[in-house]
Amino acid sequence: MTRLNLSLFALLLACALAVVTGQHEARKLFVELEKERREARRLDEEWGQLQLEQSTWATHARIERLAVKSLGMQPPPPSRVRVLRLAPRAAEEGQ
Repeated sequence: MTRLNLSLFALLLACALAVVTGQHEARKLFVELEKERREARRLDEEWGQLQLEQSTWATHARIERLAVKSLGMQPPPPSRVRVLRLAPRAAEEGQ
């Protein structure tokens, strides 16, 4: 009987240690998950800021201002502007 009690007690200790180890591992993984979620939120925020910055850098007014200031470009006079229209058949072939 004593041998059975000792065996059951050893089994009980092993199970208790397994439960404690499992809970500890679950808490560790939860902390890591929360850390990764915070990092994902930070990266989403940074991505939004980068998209805003990109749209600011790519505005037509900014590009035109840089073209005039840095490259000395000027819009052509209206007499030099030609508007080309595609023939209906050429437009269909392009699709």
